[in-house]
Amino acid sequence: MRPICLLLFLPLLLSLNSPAHASQTCAATINELQVMLGNQAFPLKWEETTMEDGKPLLVSIFEKKGALFLEFVKTREGLWAESVGVICKTGADLEIRFTGEQIRLGPAANWMLRYALKSGGKFTLTRLGSEQLRIATSGWSGIFSPGEK
Repeated sequence: MRPICLLLFLPLLLSLNSPAHASQTCAATINELQVMLGNQAFPLKWEETTMEDGKPLLVSIFEKKGALFLEFVKTREGLWAESVGVICKTGADLEIRFTGEQIRLGPAANWMLRYALKSGGKFTLTRLGSEQLRIATSGWSGIFSPGEK
């Protein structure tokens, strides 16, 4: 009797691990991002509030040539980093993953950031209430508030 029960439950167990049943957890466009977040009002522009130098990073998420694009600009210094990539939901956080070929570090990026991200990596976005976002990567993090709409 045991082997028959096992044979009956095997297809059920296999279907639970099937990718066909996995919900989409990554987005490659703004539309996919809105669907993934349940059409929540997620700002696409953020301004750093925890900088110590008085020059906040401005972060923008937008589409460029049909792909998601993330841009960090250091106030009064220029481009810090920009990357094409996907935004994935990982529990309560969002991750923007990119390869070394997808990221471009600008003149405002310091040597530590250059070293940490030259082969690729990820930015983790964590909501801190409705009006704040922590953005972090290897060796750096900052708290951001929604920027201009």
